Amino acid sequence: MRDVVVIGSGHNALVAACYLARAGLDVEVLERDTVPGGAVSTVQRFPGYAVDRGSSAHIMIRHTGIVEELDLARHGLAYLDLDPWAFAPFRTPDGGQRAITFHADLDRTCACIEAVCGARDADAYHAWAGDWADRNERVFAAFAGPPTPARLGRAALGIGRRPSATPGRAGPGMGRRPSGTPGRLRGGEIARQFLTTADHLLDEHFADERLKTALAWLGAQAGPPTHEVATADLVGWVPLLHRRPPGRPVGGSGALTRALAGRLAADGGTLRLGDGARRIVVAGGRVAAVQTDSGDVVGARAVLAGCHVLTTVDLLGDGLPAALAARIRRAVRVGNGLGMAVRLGTTDLPRYPAAAPGAHTGLQLLAADRRTLAAAYGDYLAGRPPADPPVVVMTFSAIDPGIAPPGRHNITVWGQWYPYELAGGESWDAVGRREADRLIARVDAAAPGFAGTVEHVHVQTPADIERELGMLRGNVMHVEMGLDGMFALRPLPELAGYRVPGLAGMYLTGASTHPGGGVFGASGRTAAHVILSDLRRARRASRIVPPILPQLRAFRRSP
Repeated sequence: MRDVVVIGSGHNALVAACYLARAGLDVEVLERDTVPGGAVSTVQRFPGYAVDRGSSAHIMIRHTGIVEELDLARHGLAYLDLDPWAFAPFRTPDGGQRAITFHADLDRTCACIEAVCGARDADAYHAWAGDWADRNERVFAAFAGPPTPARLGRAALGIGRRPSATPGRAGPGMGRRPSGTPGRLRGGEIARQFLTTADHLLDEHFADERLKTALAWLGAQAGPPTHEVATADLVGWVPLLHRRPPGRPVGGSGALTRALAGRLAADGGTLRLGDGARRIVVAGGRVAAVQTDSGDVVGARAVLAGCHVLTTVDLLGDGLPAALAARIRRAVRVGNGLGMAVRLGTTDLPRYPAAAPGAHTGLQLLAADRRTLAAAYGDYLAGRPPADPPVVVMTFSAIDPGIAPPGRHNITVWGQWYPYELAGGESWDAVGRREADRLIARVDAAAPGFAGTVEHVHVQTPADIERELGMLRGNVMHVEMGLDGMFALRPLPELAGYRVPGLAGMYLTGASTHPGGGVFGASGRTAAHVILSDLRRARRASRIVPPILPQLRAFRRSP
């Protein structure tokens, strides 16, 4: 009998298992795959290449404190700061190229923006970045625990409060300028800014379409297009990267989950690979055990499912009330895929004509303008792969050469808004390589000659992502990241507390739960705290109940 059985070894599941084992609980993690980590894992796709299966850049988890709390450095995790963290090249009317480079240093970024977009946008970016970074410090506080009204309210307090004047930035020919708006914004204005579209927020602040395009394309990585209502903070959180840049784990994305597995083992936890969960056994209104693919039955006082919420429903079967199961299947908005990845082995890096030093360190944002983003999303809605795909390129072998053979490079190309269900009877197995070649051609258009450097190609279509990583319908966020699926609504209001109502001992974590997808870990830590809180409450009750039972029996016998 285990205290807790954790289903799946994705990073949230492993984070939860580590906190539970650190608290002294007997924890076992069950994973069907032979490689731990789910979408945060690294495997050999081509000889000598350590290739990520899912995520490559780690952003959110670096703002949570989880890496430090679990002392993952002691278990082999080392991060390389991505600085600069983004590079966005644009074609000029004469056929040349100009680029905006985003550095961790805000003033250095503003100097680059001024050189490309002008002083007005540089000053506007400096003010905007300070305001929205402050706001998102509070948003991240809301991500650190269950999305209760009290927590969300505390996180919202102070948003909009700014000093009456703040020093401007100093730079070439700029001197000192005021930054931000004096005083305090009223709650209604703050609400308007958060509930507007990201595109409108960008239009309010900036003039140059190139700057707006780079920020919109980066913000759209959460999934929703930036013309949708309540997407403002999808770009509003970006200024936090000036306070702590994204990180790249040395050796690949899977270094994070390998370190978590090491921490789990050090605290006495168990990770079982190659034998996943087949069924969650329910008895008397509470979970009792998990049956594995091999037929083993592992007794459990609590079960934490780190897999997709709809997969959890299937594992519970008749153990979940039929009405609740039907509601989850009907109401949870999984969506129609999100994107596809092409993993490449090459003889060289993309050679962008406007590349500044360090351009290959960060995310390379290839999108001509926001009309290109809108057109790609329109194709997605129509069930077609984008005709002119916007692209994110990651070339981390430039800073971590050990992930590729000597003289070679390990490159990921990500294209967004690729539907899981294709129109016209097409199948991904038939068109996947065609679309991969289109993505490579898009990189070649920005970095002439790149296509000729490609030696190895591994394609991950939405169908491949579902098959290999268990992300239903190819949605790497599990559940759509729209306003109806965030905070206390994720994945549904009755499941937002990480518990399954009416089923004692059953808990949820992972991208299906608050705060959502991406390499975050906050869901796993919060789920662990919820389980520990419930166990402490149960232990207190068990100490109180026995002494009062004789009194209750006597009371019932009394006339």
